Formats: sequence, structure tokens, C-alpha cells
Amino acid sequence: MLALSGMRTRWITFVGSFVALALGVGLIAATGLALAATFDAPERGPERFAAAPVVVRAADQLRVDTPTGTRTKPLDHPGPVGPRTADRLAALGRTVADRTFPADVTVARTGPHTTVARTGPHTTAARTGADAREPRTDAREPRTGPYVEAARTGADAEMSRTGADARKSRPGQDAEARVGHPWPVAAAAPYRLTSGRAPAAPGEVVVTTRPGGAPLRTGDRVLVRTPAGNAPRTVVGTVAGRFEDAVFFTDDEAARISPDIDALVVHADATAVRRALGPDSGMDVLTGHDRRRADPDPDRDARALVSVNALLGTAAGITLFVSAAVVASTFSFAVAQRRREFGLLRTAGATPGQIRRTVCAEAVLVGVLASAAGVWLGAGGAPLLVARMTEAGLAPPWFALGDAPWPLHTAFWTGVFVATAGALVSCHRAGRTAPTEALREAAVDSRVMPASRWAAAVLVLLAGLGLPALALALDPGDLLGRKSYITRPMLLVVGFALLAPVLVRPVGRLLTWLPARLPGATGVLVRENTAAGVRRTAAVAAPVLITVALAATLTGTVATLEEARATEARTATTADFVVTPGQEGRPMAPAFLERARAVEGAVVSVSRSTAVTVLEEDTALVTSEARAVDPARLAAVSELPVTAGRLADLDDGAIVVNEEWLTTRVGDRVTVWLGDGRKASLRIAAVLATGTGDNGVYVTRRNAGGAGVDRIDVKVAEGADRRAVAAALRSAGAATGTRVATKAEWLSANGPGPNDPTRTGLRMILGIALLCTATALANTLVMATSDRVRDLAVLRLAGATAPQVLRLVAAEAVVAVGVGAVLGGVVAAVNLLVVWGALVLLGVMSAVVVPWGTLGLVVAAAALLAAVSAVLPASLALRTRPVELAGARE
Repeated sequence: MLALSGMRTRWITFVGSFVALALGVGLIAATGLALAATFDAPERGPERFAAAPVVVRAADQLRVDTPTGTRTKPLDHPGPVGPRTADRLAALGRTVADRTFPADVTVARTGPHTTVARTGPHTTAARTGADAREPRTDAREPRTGPYVEAARTGADAEMSRTGADARKSRPGQDAEARVGHPWPVAAAAPYRLTSGRAPAAPGEVVVTTRPGGAPLRTGDRVLVRTPAGNAPRTVVGTVAGRFEDAVFFTDDEAARISPDIDALVVHADATAVRRALGPDSGMDVLTGHDRRRADPDPDRDARALVSVNALLGTAAGITLFVSAAVVASTFSFAVAQRRREFGLLRTAGATPGQIRRTVCAEAVLVGVLASAAGVWLGAGGAPLLVARMTEAGLAPPWFALGDAPWPLHTAFWTGVFVATAGALVSCHRAGRTAPTEALREAAVDSRVMPASRWAAAVLVLLAGLGLPALALALDPGDLLGRKSYITRPMLLVVGFALLAPVLVRPVGRLLTWLPARLPGATGVLVRENTAAGVRRTAAVAAPVLITVALAATLTGTVATLEEARATEARTATTADFVVTPGQEGRPMAPAFLERARAVEGAVVSVSRSTAVTVLEEDTALVTSEARAVDPARLAAVSELPVTAGRLADLDDGAIVVNEEWLTTRVGDRVTVWLGDGRKASLRIAAVLATGTGDNGVYVTRRNAGGAGVDRIDVKVAEGADRRAVAAALRSAGAATGTRVATKAEWLSANGPGPNDPTRTGLRMILGIALLCTATALANTLVMATSDRVRDLAVLRLAGATAPQVLRLVAAEAVVAVGVGAVLGGVVAAVNLLVVWGALVLLGVMSAVVVPWGTLGLVVAAAALLAAVSAVLPASLALRTRPVELAGARE
């Protein structure tokens, strides 16, 4: 009853805790429901071969026997199905070969609406220059997902056309990225014709259609760019698009374009197929759900769910941390405000235990009510959260909520626990209130840091500083991981929050030093009131400290790492031009390479993206990204951070590693598995600095594991005409759908954009922290200002006008925000210095990027909210006559 009576009388005291906790529980419930959906996500079945009885393809997993069992890793470049294997399986039953290759469709736009040229006397098709036929070399299509980004061709792009009317394509033509297959394999999906017929002759194709795609119809004439060249084709049929944008050719034409068999559909018993292949064939026999492994990028859903898990887990953790800190701070301030009340209860005979139980009961009541409200909010907000995540690209489009009830139960009891735990320390302090001490205690906070709080603050700060120092000494790279820079600030935030009552006075005096020396009494009063109301100032500063520290640390660390990577790229790349395929994940057009090598004054360095795997300590397979390069050309276009050895010593029997490898002594041999699964023993020719993790491994083309060219670095030779080289490269790029960029353009294009998933996730996390901070800030200031009505009345009686009093209240609130901002800035500075130190130890000399814009917005928003939250209750209090307020009793 006493707890209920206290809550009814001091409802303002508990409103902020209720709202903050309800929001926290709501966010935990919403993120928990979304997190549960990742655990219960329906298993997605096969798509590419959903109707195929048996699919045979080269093994895409590296399997290595170790003393602790067999270890597996995905292969970067699985091989094709060999002709002999296909012939052997053909004896068991009907077989259908699948070949996958790029097949970009070009359409012509006339005006604002996209149209496709029709067959007939006026059919238009672009042309290539001479020698449009492109060899198959290095043009195998990597196993990636659907191609959805269209490559733009330049205004003077040259494309091929048969017939005497060949002419240049008009401005505005687009190459829609698609993937090619032989028509017979379409039945394995299955695709069904929605119009027209199957392709029966060279030059005939069937295309997929989908809402929002190019309006292709039967009878259209289109230009299709494949690894074998550019040629006009006739659309003789259409099928409804499903999981990819495809172009289907006749079986013979697909075999001419892409001789390698990527997968083989076998209409026979799976046991007979396995028996025919034998145990060491290097082939996988896929049936049932395993057929999904033959889909484009079959692991994309798993990767997406892992990313969603990480984001939601981090968001829930931040929410829990901020909510607990806000509730603890609010209850601590509430207990400090009620010292006289507790003193009166003690005088009336209440025992310390009764006082503690009263405060604890109030916390439990607030916790139960707020948690119930939060669960209701979370259940309603979870669908909105999932929709926003899918819209922002943080979750896959098919991601949807399930019906698991455990996140709601977890959120409810977490809220109750947070409220109770946050009030425990306050309960203990309330019970220690002496009857006479509280009655004679003035408004000045005299003893705000008990020995237990000192001990806790020192221990937490030692941990917050010691753990990064230990990591700097043992493994600096660990400090650059997302888990590290998101969780590391927490210890320092807690430590500084515990020390806030001690730090408030010196920081407050520093911030008010100049205002106190200006004419008028406002500056002096702000300084003295800040120093006298330590608990009030600390309670306002605590949520600001948390938000500023998180905002500066998270955004500053991400920006600093981005700048470090950009610095590494600028330093390592000395080429004047960087050439990449027009579509991400596509192989480079061989025709471009031929034309680039023929450009006078251009030094061309070709590289391939691959991977190498090493068995560390006979227990773990570790895969490293690698680039296959020509050692003779590499030095001309790059300046890598070599710490030992020489890049010139790289050859077919050697490898360049970085300092993260266990074996880093030049001349030692390491056993690795290449991208296609081949085992090789290579000599270490050179060692690179670890850097931010982008300094990978270098091998030669022979050890590329079948990888195709995906990057060309071009250096303009000394004395050559740079403009002529640039014009020749861009002309070749326009003709082959290849992207040619200057070094500056390439660095800019490869940097994160405003909608980068990392940035979007951080904005989501910071939005949660800001929401909780705003609630706590408003509530604390309303509580504090409402409790100072007598002080404000005394100021009025002393001659202060109402506007002067309101300016004083607003100034005190802004100073309290400033104190929190300074303490949060110190925490952020320490964390950013740790990141900078880790980068220096890893060999990256890059500046620390301070997010001044973000910090300015956060502090300005907090200051505005604090001023409004303090002025509104003060203005309401000033409506009463000062004499009546001055004579009032609590």
C-alpha cells in the first residue's frame, strides 16, 4: 500500500522510468521476434533444378582429413563436369547438360519509355568493331545469384550487327544483365512457355519476363552479348521469370558459347549414378533438398540470415544496456530526491528494511506495468521493423515474422529484471537514510560517492582500459572487428557513468568558467547550482554520456576504418586506370583485354580474384582471399606494403602471404589448396603487412584455380599521351560493356555509400539509443524542475523576473547536457585512439575521423530537448504566486 501511495503521489518520478523501460522492452520484443524468425526461417527448396531427379556437378566443397576429423570449406572455383563423365552417365538414362554464362540483352529506348526493335525491314541492332568474336578464355561464369544490375553503354558504344545496315547504337541503349542457359535444361526448373515456341535454330532465344523488367515479347529483335561475342537474336518465346533473368539458347549454340558443362541432369536412379561415378570421381550427386546446392549462390540466404542475426543481436544488446542505465540513473535520482520523505518515515518508526522493500516494490510495479506495455508495443512494432529492414536491404525480401512466443516472454521478464536490478543500489542507499540526517540535510549534495561505487568505478575503468591495451599488445587486428568496437565502449561508459558525481563539479566549472565572468548573475548562478546539484546534473548527464559515446565511437570507428582502407588502396594502387567488368561478379570481356594490350603507351596488368586455403595447426581450414597476378607487371601498377622478401620473386612455385599467416618466414614452404581444390606446396616469396585485412595473398595465374580476369590495372607509360590512352580505353570499354575508371573514380566507387548496410545498421542502433536518451532526459529534467519550485520562488522574491528564471533553468539544463557530452567525448576519444593505435601497429598510417556532424546533431538535439523539458514545468510553476510557493512544504 505504501508503494502504491508513493507512486500515486510522485507519479512524475516514475513516468520517465515507465516510458524508458516500456520502449526498451518494446524494442527488445520487436528485435527478439525478428531474431526468432531467423532461427525458424523456412528451409528454401531448390530453384534451378527443382524438377530434376538427379543433378551431377563437380564437388564444391574442399574436404581435408585431419587428426580431429574431416574439415570442409567451400571451393572458390569448382570445376566442370568432364565429357567422359557425361558420356558414362548418358548410358544410364537421358541426360541434359546445363551451361551457365553471361547473356546481356540490349534494348533501344525511344523517348521516356523503353521499347524493343521489332523484326522487319527496320530492325535496328548495334554492332561491334572488327573481330567481334570473343574467345572462351577466362569467361566461365562464377556461380553467383541473379544478375539484376544493368550495365550502361556509352553514347558511342559499338555493338555488332549482321547485315549491310550495321550502324552505331543510339544513346540511351542499356544492356540488361542476364544469364544464359541451353533451352533443354529449362524443364528442370521447371519453366513453361507463356508465349511463342522453343528456340530451334541459331539466333533464336527464349527469355524470361517479369514485372518491371524490359518489355520483351515474342518477335522482338534484341542484341545479346555473350562470351562468344555480340549478335542480334530473335525472341521466339517467353517464360515467366522466377529466381533469375535468363536467356535460353538452343543446345548446340549454348555449347558453342560455353563448352564447359556446369551441371548435368540425369534421369536415372541416384544409386546407379553414384555407382557409375565411383567414390573418387570428384563429383557430387544431388537429390532432394541437396539440389539447392546447384542453385546460383546457394549460400546467399544463410549469409543474409547471419547478417540479420548480428544486427538484431547488437540492437537488442544496445537497447538492454541503454535501458538498464537509464532506469538505474532515474531510480538513483528519485531516491536522492526523496531523502526528506525517507527521513520522515524513519522518524515515524519505519525500519531500513521497510524503506528498502518500499523502493523495491515500486520498482517491481513499474517494471511489470512497463514490461507489459513494452510487450504490446513490440508485438505491434515487429512487423514494421521487418518491413523496414527488407526495404533497406538489411534482410532478404522473403524474410517474414514467425509465431514464436518466447521473445515476448523473454522481453517481459527482462524488463522486470532490469527495473528491479536498476533499483537495488537505490534501495540500499534509501535504507541507510538516518531519521535526523535527512531532515537537516540541505539541498547541497555532500556525499554522492560511497566507497562501493568508487570500487566498482575503478574496477570497470581498469577493465575498460586494460582489455584494449592487452589486445594492442597481443592481437591489434582483433580491435578492428565489429563485435569489438561495438561492445568495447560499454565498459568505459559504465565506468564514467559511475564516476559522474565526482566529475560533474570540475567539468561543470570548466564549462561555466567564461559565463561566470560575464556581466550579470546568471553565469554565477548556473555554476553554483551545477556544483550544488551534483545528483541532478549527473542524472541529466548520464543518458547524454551514453548516447554521445556510442554515436562518436560507432560512427567514428567505421569512418576511421573506411579512411584506413581508402588510404591503403591509394597507397597500394599506383595505376592510372582501373578496369572492372560492367557487371559485378561477371568475367572480363576477352575482347577488351586484347584491345587494351594493343593501346600504345599503356602498361597493362591483369589480375584474377581467387582464394587459397591452408590447414592451421592440423585442426582448422582457413581460407584467404587471393589475387592471381603477373609478377612482372605487378610492380608497375602497385606498391604493396612488403615487410619481408621481394614481390619480384613470385613465380608459379611461390606465394605472397601477409603477417596474419602462421608461417611468415621468407623461403619456407606452405601447403595450400587452390580455388579449384588442387593441393600445392608453395614457397613464401614475400610477406605483406596485415593492414585492415584487405592485404590478401598473391599467386600466379597457374595457381588461380580456373578464375577469370576480373580486374585490369593500366599505367600510362612515361612520355605517353595520357588523353589518347584514356580515349582508347574508354572506347574499348564502351564496345565491350566494361567499366573503365580513373584511380580516383575507382576509389570513390568502391567506397561505402549512404545506404551501405553497415551505415544503415548503425543508424538503426543509434536511433534506439537516442530514443531511450530522449525519454530519460525529458523525464529527469521534469522531475528535477518540478522539485525546485521553492527555489524558483525564492529567486522571484529576490527580484528575478520570470524570463530571467526561465533562462537560468534552461542554461543549467544545457550545461548538464554539456557535461554529459564532454564525458561521452572522452570515452569516444579513448576508443578512437585505441582503433588508431591498432591501425598503426598493423602498418596503416591513417588519420582518425571524428564524426563532428553526427556529434553536433546529437548534442544539439539533446540540448534543445533538455531546455524545453526544463523550461515547460518551470513556466507552469511560475504561474503561482512566489509567496505561496516559498511557503509551501513537501
